[in-house]
Amino acid sequence: MKNLSILFILISAFAQSQMLTPYEKGNGNQTTTFDEMRKFYQELSKQYPSISYETKGEDDNGAPIDVVIFNPTKLSFEEARKGKSVLLVNNGIHPGEPDGIDATMMLMRDLATGKVNTPKNIIFTAIASYNVSGMMNRGSFSRANQNGPEEYGFRGNARNYDLNRDFIKTDSKNSRSFQQIFQWLKPDVFIDNHVSNGADYQYTFTYISTNKERLGTILGNYFNDEMQRTILKNMEKKGVISVPYVNIHGDVPDGGFPAFVDSPRYATGYTTLFNAIGTVVETHMLKPYKDRVKVTYDYMVDNLNYIDENYKTIQQKRAENLKQYKVGNRYALAWKLDSTKYETIDFKGFEAKYKPSDVSGKTRLWYDRNAKFSKPVKFYNTYVPAKEITIPKYYVIPQSEWKIIDLLKLNQIKMIPIKQDSTIVVEQYRIKDFKTVQNPYEGHYLHYDTFVTKESGKTKFRAGDFLVPLNQDGVKFLLETLEPEAVDSYFSWNFFDAILGQKEYYSAYVFEDTASKLLKDNKALKTAFELEKTNNPKFAEDGQAQLDWVYKHSDYYEKTHRLYPIFRVN
Repeated sequence: MKNLSILFILISAFAQSQMLTPYEKGNGNQTTTFDEMRKFYQELSKQYPSISYETKGEDDNGAPIDVVIFNPTKLSFEEARKGKSVLLVNNGIHPGEPDGIDATMMLMRDLATGKVNTPKNIIFTAIASYNVSGMMNRGSFSRANQNGPEEYGFRGNARNYDLNRDFIKTDSKNSRSFQQIFQWLKPDVFIDNHVSNGADYQYTFTYISTNKERLGTILGNYFNDEMQRTILKNMEKKGVISVPYVNIHGDVPDGGFPAFVDSPRYATGYTTLFNAIGTVVETHMLKPYKDRVKVTYDYMVDNLNYIDENYKTIQQKRAENLKQYKVGNRYALAWKLDSTKYETIDFKGFEAKYKPSDVSGKTRLWYDRNAKFSKPVKFYNTYVPAKEITIPKYYVIPQSEWKIIDLLKLNQIKMIPIKQDSTIVVEQYRIKDFKTVQNPYEGHYLHYDTFVTKESGKTKFRAGDFLVPLNQDGVKFLLETLEPEAVDSYFSWNFFDAILGQKEYYSAYVFEDTASKLLKDNKALKTAFELEKTNNPKFAEDGQAQLDWVYKHSDYYEKTHRLYPIFRVN
């Protein structure tokens, strides 16, 4: 029996030695290729029943997006997850930042072999590589500021989209795949692995905790004050110091810096809409690759340990958090930094200095790595509502808005088809003002600073149109996408641009006579017209503006111009 035990240990040790990742086989400055990654996971899943590896989507180039799951039970994922928490890790959204790809391969292997203790109350899941086409587009120069690895992927996917801006507009197959995967796994906690840009400092590990206010008071405060702090303290016990993501470019962080705002276009901004705790890992670009991979690995392990011990609390906080988004409550569509509130960080940096540039001769910034410092720095991490609305009971969406309906279905939003032609009392928005970026951004001319007015009344709907209740888990997703004033709403991303242009017009020489008759026959219209001229001297001198005013205040003006085609039932 003793000999059998020894033999088993030897066989296990041999098996593990044969399952080194391509990163481990290299010199510490090399990352796996897509084909090597797939081959590794396929072999790992063959040898260890606790590992499943399956295709769950596709990239814009048609290549598979794979999900790897560590499930030590003999049950299916759907059965095994009952009563447990789910952690989802996303890797390679920016394949030039491959730390998470290599770290996750090692962690999945170490869980399968028992090198890392098996968590009892959590299922560990990961997207092996999300931006597959970017991963395949390997080179050594696109990340000009990064210290390794020797070769890596490209930030944009096959259609040159930055996938970390595509979680709402969903222009890519990648985004559709992610949403399907996310809605299948329904994780409690989400980690998105990245590498930073920006200022230089002593830290290898930095992080973005999703905005606590956007996450929600109960869950946000728990994550910010308890969960994340505990995990980071455990990291520090291993010698890994950390700091919130330093989003400073071309300047120094010594004067303080704000928390990054992860709106819904970003990965953690999207996952937050479904009440999931989210962190973006941002290892520092100038640190050696092997060090970056190690701290990424360590952070995932410490998350596993924390979630395993506190899964019931996490689930409880998530359930309580949803209660603040009840129908009739106020909801913030926009946030602004509260500069009066901050916490002081003992920031460990390098002295910033200036010298003449060898290129231009002008003054340039540089960091003296021989001049380390530790000094108190203000970190601003409190945001207050800048714009709020009341949560309605329902949205009503005409079936003509099939693109919107398709995206809601993709995200498992509950919708009730209207069974017969009906008249419903609704509130509707009219787009009064907005601004638009001057240059294309991720394939769109993004709208911002949108302002709407409200109109109420009875509206006819057809059988097959949809009632969408707000009393559901996706309430925040609905509010952030369907309220036009939200920063990443479907309106902001140009889904409704057709309503911004008039379809019918008038010839001035013809309408002059019509306008004259309207003013003669309608005393109220005439009074309002004269008042406008009195109050607006420029208007009083502009004949065309006056004619247009009459047109827009008559029955001839098309009622649907700038009328937002999503309706509210309060």
